[in-house]
Amino acid sequence: MKQFLPVIFMVLWSPVFAQSLPRVAIAGLGIESSTFSPARTEEPAFHAKYGQEVFGNYPFLKDDNAPLRSQAVWLPAVIGKSLPGGTVTRQAYESLLGKLLDSLKKNGPYDGIWFDIHGAMSVVGLDDPEGDMIIRIRKIVGPKVLISTSMDLHGNVSKRLAENTDLITCYRMAPHEDAMETKERAVRLLLERLTNGKGKPKFKAYIPVPILLPGEKTSTRIEPGKSLYAAVAPAAAQDGIIDAAIWVGYAWADEPRNHAAVMVTGDDKQKVEAAAKDLAMHFWSVRNEFEFVAPTGNLKYCLDKAIASELHPFFISDSGDNPTAGGAGDVTWTLQQILKRKEFDDLNGPSLIYASIPGPDLVEKALQVGVGHEVEGLAGAMVDHRYAPPLKLKGMVTAIEKGDRDAEVEVVVKVGTVSVIVTKKRKPYHREADFTRLGLNPRGADIVVVKIGYLEPELYAMRADWLLALTPGGVDQDLQRLPYKRINRPMFPLNKNMPTPNLSVRWMRAADTLK
Repeated sequence: MKQFLPVIFMVLWSPVFAQSLPRVAIAGLGIESSTFSPARTEEPAFHAKYGQEVFGNYPFLKDDNAPLRSQAVWLPAVIGKSLPGGTVTRQAYESLLGKLLDSLKKNGPYDGIWFDIHGAMSVVGLDDPEGDMIIRIRKIVGPKVLISTSMDLHGNVSKRLAENTDLITCYRMAPHEDAMETKERAVRLLLERLTNGKGKPKFKAYIPVPILLPGEKTSTRIEPGKSLYAAVAPAAAQDGIIDAAIWVGYAWADEPRNHAAVMVTGDDKQKVEAAAKDLAMHFWSVRNEFEFVAPTGNLKYCLDKAIASELHPFFISDSGDNPTAGGAGDVTWTLQQILKRKEFDDLNGPSLIYASIPGPDLVEKALQVGVGHEVEGLAGAMVDHRYAPPLKLKGMVTAIEKGDRDAEVEVVVKVGTVSVIVTKKRKPYHREADFTRLGLNPRGADIVVVKIGYLEPELYAMRADWLLALTPGGVDQDLQRLPYKRINRPMFPLNKNMPTPNLSVRWMRAADTLK
């Protein structure tokens, strides 16, 4: 037998064997973009990766020893992921999508495609970009190719997207601690269906749910979101069901597709239908129970509470201009109010860290004078100046850091007892290292104010207390203040006393049956 082992090995690893593996492309563009922000997102914001460099985004595909790398012939096209922001320019969208489509044309044919998106992109002059994207992909690869889509639960599922994808899943946690797990699930399900001979699911159940809520009210840390999302995995685990998903949707864009949704895929029609209806009815039945993930108040109330508190660090979310929800990230209103408070003039007053405000001109001046010197200049309100003008900052430069992927250059300017992080380009501050690399100690600060909604896990873990400030901006948490004109009505809670909607299943045809 031993003499045959080399021959067996050569056969198994021959080009013929390699060709028997499914040919799978990887493609997708993702951003969460607010149509209520004046900001515009350009192509560089997507930090697009091409070909083999795409693997670096995914630990389960990163190298030859990664769990799923050997199970297919992988043909990465383009993956571009931007920080949430304003509406994407049409030029940026067409340029990136053009490169993606060119790559798909070059490397086909395919057995499958992993379509990795966010689901809440807005593009100037174009409704439902993800629906447009997948239709244009289908025109190149054909209707028979199996497409598996992974999404953020704050994305939107339009009818076009539901019809043209075969498998679809989304995160089950907010904050999104299961993001990579979800992406891997989308790939595993795709490979299973390609290799077990079952191919496309027989049934795709889609139920639009007319609810539109901010993520800060639908966190899975608290009820009812916790129990609602806890029901997803058991539903998906049933025999005859491939996957189940609930989308909260994206509240800060004014398009007809912006609403919650449920989708279940599988081969047992009765089970697929029952699971979809149960999840949709569960969502609707708890609609009045959603509350903010933290106590809320206006900024004055939050600052008063934080200054008086003996619990440190006391976190305050500057939620209306949260750059990780689509805010411009440069609204100065909150920082203006903080610096007007006399408590922070006194060097014996409470210490406060503010993260952050873009100010490229002030950053340039700080680079010129260096650490330990005074700097004076304007910051913020270059994009969104609807609520307050650019802010004149004058203080001591205590830190300068270069090379951040998003901010590029970060500067800390100390004004009284307030340490203001000023960036060349906007950046969210989610991790302790974001602060400590700048010489700041958030655990030792009295107050930390962050442009954010719900606290990301590391910040949440270190908080002694926390308030969510209802501040103005492009992602205002008070949806009643937003000028919706195009979403479908009635919509809860904007139409609080609306009748019970039709939550029956809409059966989505497979892409190869569409005309």
